[in-house]
Amino acid sequence: MGSKVPAADNTLRILRLLASRKTPTPAAMIATLLELPRSSVYQLLNVMLEHGFISHYPEDKSYGLGVSAFELSSAYTRQEPLARLGAPLIAQLVDKVGESAHLAVLHGSDVLYIVEERAKGRPSLVTDVGVRLPSHLTASGRAILAALPKSQVRALYPSAASFSERVAESSISSYSQLRRELEQSTQRGYAVERGDVTPDFHSLAMEIRDSNDWPVAAVAVTFLADRVPEEQREALLAQIRATAAAITSRVQGKRPA
Repeated sequence: MGSKVPAADNTLRILRLLASRKTPTPAAMIATLLELPRSSVYQLLNVMLEHGFISHYPEDKSYGLGVSAFELSSAYTRQEPLARLGAPLIAQLVDKVGESAHLAVLHGSDVLYIVEERAKGRPSLVTDVGVRLPSHLTASGRAILAALPKSQVRALYPSAASFSERVAESSISSYSQLRRELEQSTQRGYAVERGDVTPDFHSLAMEIRDSNDWPVAAVAVTFLADRVPEEQREALLAQIRATAAAITSRVQGKRPA
């Protein structure tokens, strides 16, 4: 179904295209990629240029994002959108499973916890809002890393020193071990951590993807291993999967069905 406001729709399409490209793009290529008339593209580019949402590079006869677009991005970051979008759903997850849960994002080679919801009567955890942990040690980190291109994971872990054990004794101390763990996570459809952060505690996690299918976060549940035997974890995974899907829909701007 066509947009009722085609000019607004095409403006947003142009901005999204420019945001997805590594280098500035000529107007003719924008028109070709979006299948739009060149005259319309030039008109929209001129309006966006006046308002600072794009920049024009005369030498290359091309266009890229402008300062106003950056300001919007910065405002989005300041509003802590992932935490705001995810917090209510993480709380609902904890109510359903009776175990502690959190939402984490990748920060360099660490994960940064942005939402932490403790289940009533459960032991305290080292994870908390603002805490950073090595991503290869955590289920959240492994879920995100498993969804990243291999080249990017390798760039985050360029040498043996990248695996210095800063929290606890870990089963992962080399890139080859990490690669095997991430491949297993991909095959399973979720990531697992068994006592690498805190002895006797296990975690299960799944990634959150944005509209470009990029892993921007992960939702995880942490529990005492003897409280949730292996044969009972499928029900827990179903709730994590549902929560990850719901947060993904919110991040991608989709309305509930």
